[in-house]
Amino acid sequence: GTSRQIPQTIIIGVRKGGTRALLEMLDIHPNIVVAATEVHFFDWDENYVKGIDWYRSLMPFSYGNQITIEKTPGYFTSPQAPERIHDMNSSIKLLLILRDPTERVISDYTQVYYNRVESHKPVQLFEDIVIKNGALNTKYKAIQRSLYDVHMEKWLKHFSLDQIHIVDGNTLIKDPLPELQKVERFLNLPSRIMSSNFYFNQTKGFYCIRSDGRERCLHESKGRPHPLVNTTVLEQLYSYFREHNAKFYRMVNHSFDWH
Repeated sequence: GTSRQIPQTIIIGVRKGGTRALLEMLDIHPNIVVAATEVHFFDWDENYVKGIDWYRSLMPFSYGNQITIEKTPGYFTSPQAPERIHDMNSSIKLLLILRDPTERVISDYTQVYYNRVESHKPVQLFEDIVIKNGALNTKYKAIQRSLYDVHMEKWLKHFSLDQIHIVDGNTLIKDPLPELQKVERFLNLPSRIMSSNFYFNQTKGFYCIRSDGRERCLHESKGRPHPLVNTTVLEQLYSYFREHNAKFYRMVNHSFDWH
């Protein structure tokens, strides 16, 4: 009685916003099934040309009463993804998880830093990448990815605001349940996720998941310590994002507790 379905909901981003935590926490819900890996169907041309049947073949088997969700954080910043997703299903529901843009930049750098260390590649200090010739290096990809207003504008050309639910990534890490209950309501699902599904892991410093008699935490690459960043550089980042954040708040009719 099961089949592979094209996702009815997609977590579109943002990279280093908490997409993996959101997906794994939603996976607790009996009416949700999740794709195991990031598919990169709508943002990578070499995958998109393989067609919708290829995309469907990567989805988990589900029952008729279940919603299939996939997450690829690269979608949010992709120029092609909004139109391509709309072409597939114009009434789809989208989940976008965001966090403070400056924190997201530092987290983005941290992931790349550890990947380079593990691959025995040379690394640069955060400040040496973010500052070029005494000024903020606004061409740095991690900074570009945090311009939420710029990317959101593209999505709102194809989808109405009520099709996009924004999850507060900063809140999800500190207190997961209220954010997940909002997602349940957005997806018109019965309330099934409970506080007993989470426990705080003192060693890791974040919440882990308890479901079906099993306990699991996010991969060890999550929650890595961030570098201590020079306060002057931090202030430059806060200042740069301030106007973009204000514009984003107006776009989505909602404010966040960001610097």
